Amino acid sequence: MQRHLFPSPRWMTAVVLALTLGACTSETPDPQKEDPLSTRSAALADPCSTNQSFQLGAGLYDITGPAAELGMMGYAMVEQKTAGIHQRLRSRAFVISSPCNGKRAVFVSADLGQVFQGVKQQVVERLRAKYSTLYTDENVLLSATHTHSGPGGFSHYALYNLTTLGYDRQNFDAIVDGIYQSIVRAHDNLAPGSIRIASGDLLDASINRSPEAYLRNPSTERTQFDHDTDKHMTLLRLQGDDGREVGLINWFAVHGTSMGNDNLLISGDNKGYASYLFEKLKGTSYTEQRTFVAAFAQSNEGDVTPNIHGGTNGGGADDFESTELSGGKQFDLARALYDTASTTVTGGVDYRHAYVEMDEVQVAPQYADGLSHTTCEAAIGDSMLAGAEDGPGFGSEGATCESIDDVWKVFNCTLFTTPCQGEKPIVLEMGTMQPYPWTPEVLPLQVVRLGNVALVAVPFEPTTMSGRRLRKQVLAQLSPLGVDQVIIAGLSNAYAGYLTTREEYAKQDYEGASTHFGPWQLAAVHQEVDKLAIAMRTGASVAPGSTPRDLRNNQTTVQTGVVYDDKPLMTSFGGVVTDARAAYLRGETVSVKFWGGHPKNNLRRQGSYLQVQRKSGTSWVTVANDWDWETKYRWERNNCAPTFGCSHVTIEWKIPADTPPGTYRIRHDGDWKSGWDGLIRAYSGTSREFTVN
Repeated sequence: MQRHLFPSPRWMTAVVLALTLGACTSETPDPQKEDPLSTRSAALADPCSTNQSFQLGAGLYDITGPAAELGMMGYAMVEQKTAGIHQRLRSRAFVISSPCNGKRAVFVSADLGQVFQGVKQQVVERLRAKYSTLYTDENVLLSATHTHSGPGGFSHYALYNLTTLGYDRQNFDAIVDGIYQSIVRAHDNLAPGSIRIASGDLLDASINRSPEAYLRNPSTERTQFDHDTDKHMTLLRLQGDDGREVGLINWFAVHGTSMGNDNLLISGDNKGYASYLFEKLKGTSYTEQRTFVAAFAQSNEGDVTPNIHGGTNGGGADDFESTELSGGKQFDLARALYDTASTTVTGGVDYRHAYVEMDEVQVAPQYADGLSHTTCEAAIGDSMLAGAEDGPGFGSEGATCESIDDVWKVFNCTLFTTPCQGEKPIVLEMGTMQPYPWTPEVLPLQVVRLGNVALVAVPFEPTTMSGRRLRKQVLAQLSPLGVDQVIIAGLSNAYAGYLTTREEYAKQDYEGASTHFGPWQLAAVHQEVDKLAIAMRTGASVAPGSTPRDLRNNQTTVQTGVVYDDKPLMTSFGGVVTDARAAYLRGETVSVKFWGGHPKNNLRRQGSYLQVQRKSGTSWVTVANDWDWETKYRWERNNCAPTFGCSHVTIEWKIPADTPPGTYRIRHDGDWKSGWDGLIRAYSGTSREFTVN
C-alpha cells in the first residue's frame, strides 16, 4: 500500500502531551450462510462437552522496573518520573489445560499500563525456546491492568516512548523476564483441578467519563442496559483436586487512574491494591515458586473511571486513599464471589488467533451501516491533547471537523485531515511516519475458550458499548458450543489506542480522538473477531495473517544511565541522615532518611529495598517490605558538592492498627556504583531501635 506523509504543525505537542495508550483482514463469511447441521455435528462431536476436569497452574513474578528517573507510562507527562515504590508490580500467570482435547491456554494479567507488541513477541520467543510449540502466539494471552503509575519506555514504537525520552532496555527486560518467569512457574505448578465461576454487580466503583458520547449510541440499544458502564464482575475460582486453592481471575472494567498524574511512586493502582489484599488474605508468598495468585484483570474500561465524584476525585483525602477505596470495593465483591462460587466451568480449552493489517481492512456491509468501508492509516485527533477527565491535558474535548469554530480547525481540517478519518481533525498521523510507523498497524485479535467461558482479547481500550457489542456477537457464534459467558480482555497482546462505536467516534471526545484507524475500526474488529468465533464453532483453522515487524534493534534513547554514586566524606552508603524517634504509637508514621545509591543499579526484583523488622529475642524478623501497602520507598537526588552524585532514600512505615507492641527498626538495602572502577556494590543501613506501643 502506498503511504504518504501528512505532517501536522502540532505533531510534537501532541506526542509530548498526549499518550493514550488491532486487527485483521480477508473476506468475511456471512454467519447467516453457516451450515447449522455442521455446527450441530461439531458440537455433538466435542469430546469436552461435559468436561469439568482441568490441569491448573498459577505463577507470580516481579516485573518492577527502575524506581528513579524514568518517565511513567499512561499520563504522557514528561515531568512525571519515578521516584520510589509504593507497590511492586507483578505478573500473574495462569496455565489452564483440558486433558479431554489436549489443549492449553495461558492467561496473564500484568501490572502494566499496556502490554506492548514487543513484549508479547519476546515472551513467546522465550517460551518457544524452552517448550518448543507448546506455547505460541495463538494460546498465550497477555493482558495489562492499565495502571498509570508504572515506569515506561518499554514499547518498540516511537509514540509511546517519547515522553520517557526514548526506549529503556532495563525496564523492557524486567517486564519480559518477569512475565516469562510467571508463566514458567504456572507451567511447573500444573495439577488436576476444577474451575468455578461467579458474577455480581459493583455499583459504586465506576462512572462513565464521556457520558455525552455514550448517549450518541442508539436509544434502543442503551435501554437494554441499566447503566452507562459495565458494573458486572466475573470471577473464576481455580481449585486443586487436592483441596489446594490455586488462585482467582476476575474481570471488572475500570481505569487504573486512582493515582493521579502528579504521583511519582510505582503503584499497581486500584487493581494492584485489590490483588495485594486478596493475596495477603490467602497468605501469598511473593518469593515462593508455588503460592496463591489473585488477578484483578482489565476489561472494556475505555470510558470508565474510578473517580466517581468526577474529574480526578475518587472520594479519598488523597490519591492513596482513593486507591484504597476503589481497590477495596473490588476486593470486597471478589471475596464474596470467591466464597460463594458454586457453578462449575464445563467444556474444553480452545483458541483462535490472527494478525490483521488494521489500517487497510475492507469492512463488509453487514458489519457496518449496510455499505462497504475501509479502515484508515493510524492517526490521533485534536481532542487527544485535551486528555481525559481523570488525566486532563490542554484544551477541551469534542473538537470535530463537523463544527469548525476557530482558525486552527479550519486550517487543520482543510489541509491535514483525510476523508477516511471522518470527523477527526488529525493532529498526528502515526501510520505514515518513516522509516517505521509510530504505532503498530499489524495487530493481534484472539478468542480463547475456557469451557463455557470465552475471552475476547483486543489490543485496544474498548469503551463500554463497544465491549458490549463484541460480547453479544461472540456469544451468538459460540453459544451452540455451550459458551454462555463472554468476557472482553482489553489491552491485550499489543497496544494501539482506543476502540469506540461509530456513534461515539463522531463526538470526538478523548476516546474517539484516540481511536487510531478511523470511524469503522469497531466494525473491522467485529468482522475479524467474527471469523475467529466462526472458526472455533466449526472446528476450522484460521490463517495467521501478516507477521508484525520486530523493532528490537531499531530503538533510540536520550536517557542517561547511572554514571556513579557518591556521598559526603565521613559518611557511608546506608548511613542515617534523619533517624527514627525512640517510640511510636499505632497509626503513626515512622520516617528514616539514608544516604543511598541509585535504584537503577539493581532493581532488586523478587527482593526489597526496605525491611521493617521486629526484634524477637536476639534476632530480627521482617514484618513488612517495599511491596506492602503501609510502606513507601522514596528516592531523591541530593546534589552534594562537589561531585553532585548523592542520593537520599527515605523509608516510611505507617504503623498498622494491629501491629504487636515491641521493638522495631527500619532497614534499607541498596546498591551503589563506583566512579573509579564502575563496579556496583551492595550496601545496607539500619535505623535506631524504637518501640511501638
